[in-house]
Amino acid sequence: MLTSHTLKTGQEGCYDITSAVRDTIRKSGAAAGLCIVYCPHTTAGITINENADPDVVRDLLYGLDRAFPDRREFRHAEGNSAAHLKASCIGASVTLIVANGAPVLGVWQGVYFCEFDGPRERTYHIKIMY
Repeated sequence: MLTSHTLKTGQEGCYDITSAVRDTIRKSGAAAGLCIVYCPHTTAGITINENADPDVVRDLLYGLDRAFPDRREFRHAEGNSAAHLKASCIGASVTLIVANGAPVLGVWQGVYFCEFDGPRERTYHIKIMY
């Protein structure tokens, strides 16, 4: 089962999509298998991180800004090279184990869509294999 989802994003941020992942798994009827969450954009990504304390997301974005600042030496004509670097660092997808009809996540974990070049209307895909 493959589903596509849209998301309106702001300038830069991490958007908790855990509930969409859980709903997609539930609707698929899969009791066990794998769930792949994939981002088809080169300036956005998907990650798993803590979803209990919002400061974790803030710190993640701060750290990425420090690691990949915008530089005048970048030559990419669109002016979003830092966004490409951040997206490459985060990655385009995550794979989750499905057990008992739900994603296997740690107590504090959530799935995030990471926007580095917004605002935009973005798409991500969820593939359930069982």
